[in-house]
Amino acid sequence: MTTKPRATVEDLYEAQGKAELVNGELVHMSPTGDLPSRAASAIFMRLRQFEASAGGGRAYADNTGFLVRLPGRESFSPDAAFYGGPRSGGKFLEGAPVFAVEVRSEEDYGKRAEAKMAAKRRDYFAAGTKVVWDVDVLREELVRVFRAADPEDPRVFRRGEIADAEPAVPGFRMPVEEIFD
Repeated sequence: MTTKPRATVEDLYEAQGKAELVNGELVHMSPTGDLPSRAASAIFMRLRQFEASAGGGRAYADNTGFLVRLPGRESFSPDAAFYGGPRSGGKFLEGAPVFAVEVRSEEDYGKRAEAKMAAKRRDYFAAGTKVVWDVDVLREELVRVFRAADPEDPRVFRRGEIADAEPAVPGFRMPVEEIFD
């Protein structure tokens, strides 16, 4: 019986495409399609505008690596994020973002996918993330806002409403309508 060697952060640096380091393995993520990509881009752009006016952190787009030290996870790569830690040059950022955005792709539905997303949110909160947005652009067109203070009871925002990232990014607001256009 052969065992697969445990993947390292160095392996993550060499990964082709988007990946995270979970349970000693590189978990590759497939490229996303039209609507999820547009939604993540819209959120990042709004965060970047907020960063310029408010300070106190930096917005990051899809495929940014955040290194963490959890028993079963060593990295995150959210679809958009806001981070308050130190810069790292060309290296991955140290620590979790204070605000993470996960936009659902076609494979992010069903019992197994829901369980994986719930586990990832638990990891985000264990690593210090304060708010996670679960953005559903393909089916329900809504944003579920999970907060570390009450991780099992998300607030749901729909078209016509304005989602927030309190307390992670004080003052950041985004009309849900902009996410789905």
